[in-house]
Amino acid sequence: MKTLKFRNNDEMPAFGLGTWKSADGEVYNAVKTAIKSGYRHIDCAAAYGNEKEVGRALNELFEEGVVSREDVWITSKLWSNMHAKEDVLIALKQTLSDLQLEYLDLYLIHWPIAQKKEIPFVSSVEHFISLEELPNEVTWEGMENGVELGLVKHIGVSNFGPKALEQLISNSKIKPEMNQIEAHPYYQQNDMVAFCKAYNIHVTAYAPLGSGDRAAKFKAENEPKLLQDPVILDIAASKNVTAGQILISWALHRETSVIPKSVNPGRIAQNFESQAIELSETDMNKIAALDKNYRFLTGEHWVYEGSPYTLESIWA
Repeated sequence: MKTLKFRNNDEMPAFGLGTWKSADGEVYNAVKTAIKSGYRHIDCAAAYGNEKEVGRALNELFEEGVVSREDVWITSKLWSNMHAKEDVLIALKQTLSDLQLEYLDLYLIHWPIAQKKEIPFVSSVEHFISLEELPNEVTWEGMENGVELGLVKHIGVSNFGPKALEQLISNSKIKPEMNQIEAHPYYQQNDMVAFCKAYNIHVTAYAPLGSGDRAAKFKAENEPKLLQDPVILDIAASKNVTAGQILISWALHRETSVIPKSVNPGRIAQNFESQAIELSETDMNKIAALDKNYRFLTGEHWVYEGSPYTLESIWA
């Protein structure tokens, strides 16, 4: 199993299970199946609305002796309505309670966007708080407090562009150690990956298979289908594996973490087996040529007329 080494020599399994879009009644079985299949990395978030069920599965696995807490890497994320410094620990402690854990291995700021505490999900411009009023650096101080109290071992971000990351790096005691971003052959983010590497920040790739099961409101008409790409299918056929397995293997060959989501037991096992697939330099070059600079998750759901946030500022 490939791992990514952190600054204190902790090692995170590069391959993990994503839980975004996993519904109540499904994520419990998915986590139990995944851990029993060999997974040792589970990616969570408060905004996914399923951490209590994930926690129930983890607690049972620990009690059954399938794994110990120290055997697994658990990541979660701070939602945008808890960005005030004093609210970060409240949110972190709630996540720990829901997951039935004493600490997280990794905690991420989910988006570089702040919103009002009483608003779980924005639906109008009045729900936002500008970064002038509540900078990411203030939120980060709350994240650092979580480390100092032993509630989380490592901290990082998600969906941050280079400008926002540089501001955190320049104004922090504890430097970010992870940036979780959309990354796949149609949106390879080579510059962002190189930027993170230069600052000793790891990258986790989400939507590695194109996130075809996301809600219709997040989809564009006639968007490309990554799992049906002829080059990917050709490489998969040559190795007698699936397109999805090639996409997972590609992410691991780039020395990034990757967190494909599934609640299907067969697919969970199949995804795990992707770690053993070897891609040649020729394979990697063919896939490199597929880059379309195409985001499946554009961030447009954050953009409202008169908002302090634009697509350009979110991804800057």
